[in-house]
Amino acid sequence: MISGEKILITGAAGLGPFPIAKHLARDNEVWGLARFGDPAARRKVEEAGIRPFAADLGSGDFEGLPTDFTYLLHFAWLRAELPQLEEALRVNVEGAGLILQHCRKAKAALVVSGMGVYSTHPDNMHSYTETDPIGRGVTPYAATSPASKVGVEAVARFCARAFNLPITIARLNTVFGVSDNMSGNYHAKLVVSAMDGSPFRVPGDPNPHSAIHTDDMRDQIEPLLGAAGVPALITNWCGDEPITTQYAAAELERISGRAVKLEVVDIPGAPKGNASDPTRRRSITGPCKVPFSQGLERLYNELAARPDLIGQVPPDARGSSLRPASA
Repeated sequence: MISGEKILITGAAGLGPFPIAKHLARDNEVWGLARFGDPAARRKVEEAGIRPFAADLGSGDFEGLPTDFTYLLHFAWLRAELPQLEEALRVNVEGAGLILQHCRKAKAALVVSGMGVYSTHPDNMHSYTETDPIGRGVTPYAATSPASKVGVEAVARFCARAFNLPITIARLNTVFGVSDNMSGNYHAKLVVSAMDGSPFRVPGDPNPHSAIHTDDMRDQIEPLLGAAGVPALITNWCGDEPITTQYAAAELERISGRAVKLEVVDIPGAPKGNASDPTRRRSITGPCKVPFSQGLERLYNELAARPDLIGQVPPDARGSSLRPASA
């Protein structure tokens, strides 16, 4: 258990980082950096015991932000389409370097990348390993992500060596679990589709993911930071089970008693699978503790009891992204 540390978490209000930040704030001084354009996001962070700090990563203007953080968890990410490539590179790539430079005295840093870094493999069921080719991925929901992911990893690798800062680069897979931010929650969108009968779009049949629960992400922070190195360590950050969307839909039908309508949408060149090999991560963190079916049932029950969260998922966003919540 991490305690007594001073921790900076970027993108702290997001689906993956918020449960982590909230948990760490119990026994540590935790700061959350984001733009905080939404007052509700700032209130949520403050109510969780996290100190908010509003900043634009790409500007490099961190006046008033301490430099004595002992750990940095860098989750912040700007999703942008191709016309906004320059802005995406400024925020996602240059911004990562600037915040790593600001926190270069830290004991270690975790830099979160994603599955969008991998070049597309023709086999739906292929589990991407850390040594697979990168740089030619396809993410139609945010076309700048593949370039930005490669860029942020390159910058993180440079910063580890230039600042002698131990870094772990974690390629995050699909995140699931309940959060007050539902916009990127792939399986929450699937649950909502089951509840209201709307079709859910998938890019392949089968369409595998190596989903990781937010509880497991929270528990794996300490070992991931402990494994940080110079040169930077690169690992997939995923669940232990390759679960297809088709299997998840069948489980939801069992749990809810409602039919789930899947629509397979073929997008040429786009990845039809999103599974990743957990071997390296398991050697660092040990196995995940939340079985997928158990986590999915918890998600369904909690959403069924929280209509306010369901309302945050707009109907036009309930279909599949090709690499959702991992990019």
